[in-house]
Amino acid sequence: MTFTPEQLMAAQKANVETLFGLTNKAFEGVEKLVELNLQLAKTTLGEFAESTRAALSVKDAQELLALQASLLQPAAEKAAAYSRHLYDIVAGTSADFGKVAEATMADTQQSVLSLVDTAVKNAPAGSENAVALVKSAVAAANNAYESVHKAAKQAAEVAEANFTAITNTAVKATQGATKAASKKAA
Repeated sequence: MTFTPEQLMAAQKANVETLFGLTNKAFEGVEKLVELNLQLAKTTLGEFAESTRAALSVKDAQELLALQASLLQPAAEKAAAYSRHLYDIVAGTSADFGKVAEATMADTQQSVLSLVDTAVKNAPAGSENAVALVKSAVAAANNAYESVHKAAKQAAEVAEANFTAITNTAVKATQGATKAASKKAA
């Protein structure tokens, strides 16, 4: 089995295109992350200024406790929203990389199968056992890849469900604490 120069150039060109595609996806993810963090910084600065003004205008300890209680829940909800946005950016970028990996793997599998078929056609008489062994090895590798891919996909789904559950639990706990603090302040 030999490759022609055209086949090698086509493979190299495909690899370079894949590399540039992945690089662009990575930069898109970084841009989204920077945009999210800049928006967070801008919002946080404005809210801090408002909170500081409100804290400086309180008249007594009861009013200060009420102010703190009123600020606690929105802060927790914003932290949860930030975490969700961050997770979405990372998950989206990861999904894009996964799609490219799947496509690349599918192309690689097709190329290997094509090479095996070519080798089978040109195999000398009496090499049927060796050909069967190679085909079996290729099939086993494909099955292993599929199993690992399915397991990774399921693990990602479980991780996302757990992340959502933890975020919701944290927000509910903060809401409960805020209500308790508000009742205590009143």
